[in-house]
Amino acid sequence: MRLVFWTGFWVFLVDQASKYFVVHYLDLIAVKHIDVLPPFLTFRMAWNKGMNFGLGAGFDMRWVLIGVAFLISGIVLVWLWRRPQSRMMNIAAGFLIGGALGNVIDRLLYGAVADFLNMSCCGFNNPYAFNVADVAIFIGAIGIAFADSGTEKKKRA
Repeated sequence: MRLVFWTGFWVFLVDQASKYFVVHYLDLIAVKHIDVLPPFLTFRMAWNKGMNFGLGAGFDMRWVLIGVAFLISGIVLVWLWRRPQSRMMNIAAGFLIGGALGNVIDRLLYGAVADFLNMSCCGFNNPYAFNVADVAIFIGAIGIAFADSGTEKKKRA
């Protein structure tokens, strides 16, 4: 469980530091768009009040989504506590929980998630923005789905 905590802590910290730097220090709120490595990487300010790709943004879903993030994080923690998992599974869980909590803080502070990373390539102009927490949640979910739990090996031995 210590590995879950530390992975989640560092993911959370990197997410919040990157958001603070880009949104406030680089003043992306006012500038709206900064070319970093065009067209591959640009900073484009977007406030996401909904879910992925802005789904549900027309409704005030802040408290529902905060509740869902806490619920999923709690379920993952209980699952790991009851049934110890492999090192990779704990790291994946830390990514998922750290990312979820990073977006929760945004919803509490701003009423929406601060998205700013935009990547396009090869003539495709991506209209969506995301953040470090979104990447961490994706990595964590994929990791949990595909990482070897380590429990099967213990049962066979």
